[in-house]
Amino acid sequence: MENLNNLNIDESAKENIRTWLEGDYDEAAKAAIREMLKGDQGELNEAFYRSLEFGTGGLRGIMGVGTNRMNKYTVGMATQGLANYVKSCFQGEELKAVVSHDSRNHSREFAEITARVLAGNGFKVFLFEALRPTPELSFAIRALGCQTGVMVTASHNPKEYNGYKAYWNDGCQLTEPHDTRVIDEVMKIKSVGDVKILDSMEGIEIIGEGLDEIYLSRVEKNALHPELIKKHKDLKIVYTPLHGTGIVLIPKMLKRLGFENVNVVEEQATPDGNFPTTPSPNPEEHAAMEMAVNLGKKIDADIVFASDPDADRVGVAVKRPDGEWMLLNGNQTLSMIIYYVTKQWKEKGLLTGKEYIIKTIVTSELPADIAKRLGIKVYDVLTGFKWIGAKIREMEGKEQFIAGGEESYGYMVGDFVRDKDAVSACCMIAEITAWAAEQGKTFFDVLVDLYKEYGFYKEGLLSVVRKGKSGAAEIQEMMRQYRENPPKTIDGSRVVRINDIESGTTTDLLTGKVEKIDLPKSNVLQFFTEEGCKVTVRPSGTEPKIKFYFGVKGELLKKEDFEMVCNRLDAKIESIKIDMNLI
Repeated sequence: MENLNNLNIDESAKENIRTWLEGDYDEAAKAAIREMLKGDQGELNEAFYRSLEFGTGGLRGIMGVGTNRMNKYTVGMATQGLANYVKSCFQGEELKAVVSHDSRNHSREFAEITARVLAGNGFKVFLFEALRPTPELSFAIRALGCQTGVMVTASHNPKEYNGYKAYWNDGCQLTEPHDTRVIDEVMKIKSVGDVKILDSMEGIEIIGEGLDEIYLSRVEKNALHPELIKKHKDLKIVYTPLHGTGIVLIPKMLKRLGFENVNVVEEQATPDGNFPTTPSPNPEEHAAMEMAVNLGKKIDADIVFASDPDADRVGVAVKRPDGEWMLLNGNQTLSMIIYYVTKQWKEKGLLTGKEYIIKTIVTSELPADIAKRLGIKVYDVLTGFKWIGAKIREMEGKEQFIAGGEESYGYMVGDFVRDKDAVSACCMIAEITAWAAEQGKTFFDVLVDLYKEYGFYKEGLLSVVRKGKSGAAEIQEMMRQYRENPPKTIDGSRVVRINDIESGTTTDLLTGKVEKIDLPKSNVLQFFTEEGCKVTVRPSGTEPKIKFYFGVKGELLKKEDFEMVCNRLDAKIESIKIDMNLI
């Protein structure tokens, strides 16, 4: 037995290493630990000083050997805790679960382990035959009548990461009280000996094309103008799945709708967990979109879009009048989707007064203004798509959800999926492009039309990092100061309303009236000014940082002024940062 006493690492790490070396772990894991003992003690300590945290969204971490790493043991123990909680909630029912995974390294292995643990706990388990997008997993939970589901993915994180997202029987990621109660159950699993796992895949039902067809048939019904798609079937579309799951369904769905000129970025078409063509498979980043935009330039495309590895988020690029390509941010894409979908519902006479959209509190106010002008209700929810799913569940049978989303590139059209859906979003973005073409316009032109009609909305984000114990205290002090001494003006404009999500109140500073906000408590403050500026202050729940979201508004009279107004609003955001002593 190795002598660990002389190692300069945490006592908890030493104890966890002993457990792995002496316990029922395979020889490959033990050999890897012995090799790690010869190397960097900091890395060894990081791998073993704690257990990988099962957060409110599930697991996420660097892959490798160790209690604080994503591996078959941590996946198995987390799944046992999930299974224990689900069983306690659905006693007497036939238990069913569905599991899917993305293209990341070890994702298939982790998905099979998850399936075997759930089956070992008495669940009827459905496992997709190969990688499938997150939205299809969400859809499958309800379609197959499951109480839970798991998607093995680390979303858009770097290649070293993997994770999994846990879902409830409504197809939504875990929300209160289930999220914290599952965490409690996971923490009770102290060793691999507590895990009930089948020795083989026997009895696990493999699913694939049959479920694909049910899901794609429902996506197809989202089309509001199928005749325009057929008329403009030759639109040049460029799409990249960024080596992820989107390749399985998105090109197929676009062609099914009638788009015949879909150009996939071949270098990024093959699923590959190493993501060899991009430093990060995140469609929010310019580097991830570069190959798709270059292909768009080469073929003079009409629209370019990319999905992240688990195909729940979408990045979009559009061509400007000067021939240059512009990446849209999440607020712009969501606003365009809301603009098109609500406008078509209105024109088709589908609005009854019971329809609504949902956005998160840090998202632009433009989607809300669009909906309100048409008499459509708007619900604001906390940051995170699970809150959108929870609001849909709350309103089920009372009102009808049309569409919704968040600024971080997640969108949803219709309520048949209860999470971000890049498959539906890509199809709707392509349809908007066809609608624009029918009017002799481009996607960019319609964006300009939107800004001319409702005002030019521009958003910005600043993350202020404060590391260590003192940093956490400093962040809390910043929030205390903002509450006790809120700004009276921001960049020369009077603050007229303050939302304090933690106290659950909104205060009208002009009248002094205080009303309740129907949101779960969260440490978030929002300041609204007389001229339409919004500043949201939100400490991160997982990192030593505090985030400032800025929203400003200007007037756009003609397309030729787009660049000028855009620059003016960017300058205004910078001015607000200076006024608030943030830079």
